[in-house]
Amino acid sequence: MSNKAGHQARKRFGQNFLHDPGVIERIVRSINPRPDDAIVEIGPGLGALTEEILAVNPRLQVVELDRDLIPVLRTKFFNYPEFRIHEADALKFDFSQLVADRPLRIIGNLPYNISTPLIFHLLGQAGVVQDMHFMLQKEVVQRLAAVPGDNNYGRLGIMAQYFCKVQPLFEVGPGAFRPAPKVDSAIVRLVPHATLPHPAKDLSILQSVVRTAFNARRKTLRKALGGLVSVAQLQSLGIDDGLRPENLALADYVAIADLLADDKSTAKPANEVSDD
Repeated sequence: MSNKAGHQARKRFGQNFLHDPGVIERIVRSINPRPDDAIVEIGPGLGALTEEILAVNPRLQVVELDRDLIPVLRTKFFNYPEFRIHEADALKFDFSQLVADRPLRIIGNLPYNISTPLIFHLLGQAGVVQDMHFMLQKEVVQRLAAVPGDNNYGRLGIMAQYFCKVQPLFEVGPGAFRPAPKVDSAIVRLVPHATLPHPAKDLSILQSVVRTAFNARRKTLRKALGGLVSVAQLQSLGIDDGLRPENLALADYVAIADLLADDKSTAKPANEVSDD
């Protein structure tokens, strides 16, 4: 497909263009686009998925960083006057500016090299999102959906589940792309919670606790969180300080963060999700 369109996939953009019609059809069925949805596609590439969505929703908007692809997309979809292309880096893009009368439905075959920071960026804008459907590296989807005790359980899954219901949908083999990646992929659905199941008093403190814990994920909580909370504080919450970070549920991390938030000297207001 890349040869037909005269555009070679670029490694620096992490491009792997989807071309398998069966996979594309299955993705579209999973998204179930409606004509009046506010759909935004990240990284449309050569427009394989774009084409199918536009057939249902002619007001589709896309965010594309590769300026060489912009004329390809404009030419291919010239007969859709309401189709809008935003030439921008999705990692820095303010998706809230696209919101009009309804929340956004965000979709995309995300470049593997930026998928994790991009998801953190989007979680910070979850308030304007109805749902998200992404093609990701299979391992990333496993991390998003992991539960306490899983090897894949960590900061990404905890923060994703803080904001969203995570639903892995199906796996996609390398052959569905050109060029074929060296990893398996998977489709995931993220649906922001209407009401957060475990709201933290201070989001920045929760992020700090989770980040600190998983920077030392092989150590016990006593050591991993030693600089933040005492053994006595953990025990006051009914948390065994001999456990490892991967053993605690989201609610446990929120409880630790809320305990720290009650200490005004450590509370720092923040409203966005950090990926560092």
